[in-house]
Amino acid sequence: MIALPMKKAVKSRAYKPAAKGRNGSLPSPARGRGDGGEGETALEDKSGAHNVTARSPSAVRYLEIDESRAGQRLDNFLIGALKGVPKSHIYRILRKGEVRINRGRAKPDYRLEPGDVVRIPPLRQAPPAPKPEQDVEGFAWLLPRILYEDDDLLVVNKPAGLAVHGGSGINVGLIEALRRLRPQAPFLELAHRLDRETSGCLLIAKTRPAMLVLHRMLREGAMEKRYLALVQGAWRGGAREVTAALEKNRPRSGERRVEVSEEGRESASVFTPQQRFGSATLMEIMLLTGRTHQARVHAAHVGHPIAGDDKYGDHEFNRRLQRLGLRRLFLHAQRLRFMHPITGCKMDLEAPLPDELSALLERLAREA
Repeated sequence: MIALPMKKAVKSRAYKPAAKGRNGSLPSPARGRGDGGEGETALEDKSGAHNVTARSPSAVRYLEIDESRAGQRLDNFLIGALKGVPKSHIYRILRKGEVRINRGRAKPDYRLEPGDVVRIPPLRQAPPAPKPEQDVEGFAWLLPRILYEDDDLLVVNKPAGLAVHGGSGINVGLIEALRRLRPQAPFLELAHRLDRETSGCLLIAKTRPAMLVLHRMLREGAMEKRYLALVQGAWRGGAREVTAALEKNRPRSGERRVEVSEEGRESASVFTPQQRFGSATLMEIMLLTGRTHQARVHAAHVGHPIAGDDKYGDHEFNRRLQRLGLRRLFLHAQRLRFMHPITGCKMDLEAPLPDELSALLERLAREA
């Protein structure tokens, strides 16, 4: 890992009552029901804004936007700030004009600006589910897996079998676990994703400015992502670039699959053999684009499916490696190289190959 010294992250500015927003003036809350009056307190909201007037959770709130939320869509800001409020209700209050920006109506796609003051009407928010102390302690093993951390980002060595975020049938993913371990952190968001059965380098943004820059790097191909995979068969020749457009499909079975299709999105991967084992090849795969299941589908497309892949792989090859001890997909996000989104320093981060995959390679080497 190489990380040059870097300066402090950009800090959110303090609230200034005289700040001007899109319409050039701050609202003057009435003293009627639910609006600001005696007993108001100035609180800082974890949504990246400042709570200017809030008497109780059910009162009207005025949130001033700082630099960390500049450029974010209004609807996405509200979804993040109003935990426990259904999205349908958030869009309803937007349509009815109950959410205001500097006294004026605003559309869901309005881009927030520093100094904007957002009026949020009284809302009933579901209380957050209690997080037992033992629940948090159950994820403490993740902390030693952090490969690098500063004020703007962190890189964690994700284990195979852990989803990056919760979803259908998954209560807690890696990002939710980190938020429980770091309840004081105002911002923790995935910069990119890894499949559940893929291990290795996962990049987390700790500030919104860092996340926006990292997302732009990923879109523009300015981040180098290298994977190690064991593929079926003896790879002939050296490095080869695979360019096959990929399209997501959902067959009648309901299982999502990605397929090579001329109508799909442009995709490119570079395959470089690292070690040959007769009936298998250890391969470095560099992703030039970031499509869903890209490495797995491209490997299968060229006739060298990845070991342990129960969706796109070869069942007989998988069974043979299971007898040698393989219990997972042999795909590991080994290396990330990019420019730091805030400081501009060169970042070169590497996650070691997990012990169970190294052990399998040793068994294959003895057989060869």
